[in-house]
Amino acid sequence: MSKPGNTFSESWHRIAQLKVSLGPAVKVRKQIFRGETWYVVYDPFNNNFFRLRPEAYDFISHLRTDRTVEEIWEEGLKRNPDDTPGQEDVLQLLTQLYYSNLLYFEMPADSAKLFERYKKRRQREIQSKLLSIMFIRIPLFDPENLLKRLLPFIRLVFSGYGAVLWLLVVGFAGKSVFDRFDMAVHQVQGILAPDNLFLLYIGVVLVKSLHEFGHAMTCRRFGGEVHTMGVMLLIFTPLPYMDATSSWSFRSRWQRALVGASGMIMEIFAAGIATFVWAYTGAGTLHSLAYNIMFIASISTLLFNANPLLRFDGYYILSDLLDIPNLTTRAMQHLRHLAERYLFGCRNSFSPAQTGNEAFFLTVFSILSGIYRIVVFTGIILFVADKFLLAGLVMAVICVISWGIMPPYRLVRYLAASPRIAKTRFRAIGVSVTAAAILVFFLAVCPFPKRFRAPGILEAVNYVQVVNKAPGYVKSVFVAPGSKVTLGMPLIQLGDTELGIELKRAKAQKDEVHALLMKARSDEIADLKPLRSRLETIEKKLEDLGEQEANLIVRARQDGIWMAPPASELKGTWVPKGAMLGEIVDHRKFRFSTVVNQDDAANLFAEGINRVDVRLYGHEGINIKAGNLQIIPFQHEKLPSAALGWYAGGEVAVSASDDTGLQASEPFFQIYADVIPDSDVLFLHGRAGKLRFSMDHEPLLVQLWQGFLRLLQKRYQI
Repeated sequence: MSKPGNTFSESWHRIAQLKVSLGPAVKVRKQIFRGETWYVVYDPFNNNFFRLRPEAYDFISHLRTDRTVEEIWEEGLKRNPDDTPGQEDVLQLLTQLYYSNLLYFEMPADSAKLFERYKKRRQREIQSKLLSIMFIRIPLFDPENLLKRLLPFIRLVFSGYGAVLWLLVVGFAGKSVFDRFDMAVHQVQGILAPDNLFLLYIGVVLVKSLHEFGHAMTCRRFGGEVHTMGVMLLIFTPLPYMDATSSWSFRSRWQRALVGASGMIMEIFAAGIATFVWAYTGAGTLHSLAYNIMFIASISTLLFNANPLLRFDGYYILSDLLDIPNLTTRAMQHLRHLAERYLFGCRNSFSPAQTGNEAFFLTVFSILSGIYRIVVFTGIILFVADKFLLAGLVMAVICVISWGIMPPYRLVRYLAASPRIAKTRFRAIGVSVTAAAILVFFLAVCPFPKRFRAPGILEAVNYVQVVNKAPGYVKSVFVAPGSKVTLGMPLIQLGDTELGIELKRAKAQKDEVHALLMKARSDEIADLKPLRSRLETIEKKLEDLGEQEANLIVRARQDGIWMAPPASELKGTWVPKGAMLGEIVDHRKFRFSTVVNQDDAANLFAEGINRVDVRLYGHEGINIKAGNLQIIPFQHEKLPSAALGWYAGGEVAVSASDDTGLQASEPFFQIYADVIPDSDVLFLHGRAGKLRFSMDHEPLLVQLWQGFLRLLQKRYQI
């Protein structure tokens, strides 16, 4: 009951002669929301809650089974004509209370109707579970008696002493992680390793059990009752859950918010205890289990439970702190009001928002939560399909039905039969049909630009990498980086002490053999042949050593600009044979070398590429025209530059076992495109950017369908 509706209703005759009252087990609790008085009507046996304004509660509180609804309403008009709900509001109010099983009819047939309502409610619950197949809940036992016995302990835990203990544990645990930060980050790499999955699941069960008991104990601490605990199949994975719905009747919003936050509080405390175990134990099962608990209880709490866009703890905390119960429902009601009021012209539609700021918040929240929910569920479906393809397909079909078929069906039924738009039905149908036609035209007919981008680097057409042919220490650098060089010019002088010693030894051996040959010619002629053979070996060795000595001078392999690290970084360093010392670049002609992943590879060989442009980082607004595409007709695995890989901040995934950062984790196609120099852009060899392919325009629906097919082909080979 947010706004007063019409004083009179065409459907009033349906309820005017009814004799009803609130059920005998129904309780009422007064609450203050944002300075306004409300009444919460609830039945503790079936956990049904309903919130009423004072004027609505004044009418409901006078309901009696010996008087008709019309008599009570007319008395209310005489008693308080300004605040008594209109007939339309009374009709809506009694309908909602009826379907919540909060009304009592003193009629023989009432038990049958009650059973019928219960059956319909169970059918709705079963239908909801089928649509939420990823979050099936199975109740197991009633923890109320256990919580009552633990109440003294619960009061101690949720007290000032407990808060001090929590702060000390979490604070010292945080310091322990900070002191061993490198170790903690390194160990996270094995969190999804096959031999760790069982310990990871055990950690999840332990943490989530503490999480749910935290909710239950806090609810019991403030006088609430908890009658349901069980197992929830979260993406077919058994996890504990509990029902703390009774906290909705708490008068204090801080108590309700604390019930919502207590699960995360328990998780973070468990993470603190696990941190101490992890920090002071060696490698083993206990050490790994403690790390898993620490990881789950901290990361999952921050990323999922604290997120208010999904119906987890963060959502209920936000709802309580803002004093907006049923936040998602009210947000959707507000969106419906906007459509009815401003599109369908329904003047008797009212928003559940009390202020303009609340209306803005509800609008933004409903849109963001809807988008986020689709993104999360899509990610979950893909994750499940990667492990269990059939289960993923079943979930996808259910989501298509719930997101793609049911909303249009509900809209058609709403347009055809809803009494809310009875006076503006033709306008509502016309607006809806027009909007659907515009949407279809926008998605399926209207052509949109089709582009895809691929990362790459700008490189000179003529460039060579300068490598050393002999190992050694860098003694001197003859040419400064950025200088112009010519073919054969000395660039770097290397030194090798052992090579000098080997040369002196070989020369001494050669002199010794010459002396022995002179002596053998006069004394021992039979020794001449082996001595000559030994001399040839020594001369060959001297020739090889001389070549190595000559190779200690690194020379230019072509004309161009010498590109290398500064001399101060090179001098004194040991350079193994074949190391790249720099590059010689000819800046007269450039090309753009790019890598195209397998998702976009099909577009390369399809007709319709109209234009190719290059955009370099630092010049995002300038398109450099490219042409003369050269597609290498086979797949590559080594990147043309480490700047394109993850290690250097690029977007191409690289192998974790390759220290160079050049080995891509997936094969790709390499493309060369000639570029025309632009006076506004400085062309430098190795500068990173992107190659943008502009193709024939296509409707968005066609583009999305093609992307979906590529996804199926890549991930599931369908």
